[in-house]
Amino acid sequence: MTKATPHISVITPEYKGEKMVSELVARLVKSISTITDSFEIILVNDGSPDKTWLAIEQECHKDNRVKGLNLSRNFGQHYAITAGLNYAKGDWVVVMDCDLQDRPEEIPNLYEKAQEGYDIVYARRMHNKFGFLKQLSSHLFHWIFDWLSGMQTDKTVANFGIYSHQVISEFNKMPEVARSFTSLVYYLGFRIATVDVEHGERVEGTTTYNLRRLLKLTFDIIISNSNKPLYLAINGGIIMSLFSFALALYNIIAKWVGIIHVDGYTTTVFSIWFVGGLLLMMMGVLGLYIGKIFNQVKGRQIYIVRDKLNFDENN
Repeated sequence: MTKATPHISVITPEYKGEKMVSELVARLVKSISTITDSFEIILVNDGSPDKTWLAIEQECHKDNRVKGLNLSRNFGQHYAITAGLNYAKGDWVVVMDCDLQDRPEEIPNLYEKAQEGYDIVYARRMHNKFGFLKQLSSHLFHWIFDWLSGMQTDKTVANFGIYSHQVISEFNKMPEVARSFTSLVYYLGFRIATVDVEHGERVEGTTTYNLRRLLKLTFDIIISNSNKPLYLAINGGIIMSLFSFALALYNIIAKWVGIIHVDGYTTTVFSIWFVGGLLLMMMGVLGLYIGKIFNQVKGRQIYIVRDKLNFDENN
C-alpha cells in the first residue's frame, strides 16, 4: 500500500497515444521507482478518437498507482494538463507529454535538482527532434510573445518539468479560461532552475499541432497575458493619422503647384484606405479582448471529466 499522499505525481495528457501508453507507463514506473515507491501516474485522455482510453484502462487495472481521467471531449492539451493537476496530490508534480519525446528517464535528474531548494525545475532540451515547421513556428511564437509580453522566454523549455506542491496549488487557483500552462506558471514566480536533457524521438505518429492550432494558441496566450496589442493599435492609429495629415498637406501643396489634375480623387482614395484599415485593425484587436472577456464571464467548466479510474472518493 502507498501512503495517502503520494510523493510524486506525474501528469501526462493523452491524445492519439493508444500505441504509446504501455511503454510510457512502464518507463515511468521504472524511472520513478529509483526515487520512491509512493507515486501516482495520472493519464488524461483528451477526447482521443482512437483507443487511447482503452489502453489507459488496461494500465490502470495492472497497477492502482496508475490513474485515468477521461474527458468528455477534446478540450486541448493545456486543459487536459489542468484537469490532471486538479486531481494531483503529490508533494512533487511532473508534467510531461505522452509521445516519449519527454524522456521519463530524465525525471530523477529533475527531482535531484529540485532538492537543492528549487520550486520549479524545467527540462531544457539540448537537441530537439522536432521537424523544421515545428521549430520555425516555435521560434516565431517565442519572438512574438517576448516582444508583445515583455517577458523573456526560453524556446528550449516547454511543459516538461517538476513542480512543488505549492506551485501547483497556486496554479490551480487561477480561473483563466484561456489556458497556457507554461505562461501561467511563469506568472507565479517561485525559485526556478533548469536541467539539460536529451529530447527523445517520437515513438508513434506525428504532432497534432498544425499551423492553424499553433497560431490559435499563440493568439490566445498573447491576448491573455499582454495588453500591448491594444497599445500598438493606439500607436498605429496615431501614426496613420499623422501620415494622413502629411498626405493631406501634400495634396494641398500639389494642388497649388498644378500637380493634381483630378480634384479630390487622390485624397479621397487614400483617406478611405487609411481610415478603413485603421478602424478594422483597432476593431479586430478590441474584438479579441472582448471575446476573451465574454468567454471568461460565461463561467463554464474549462474541462469535463466523464470517467475516472483508481481515484478515491475524495477526488
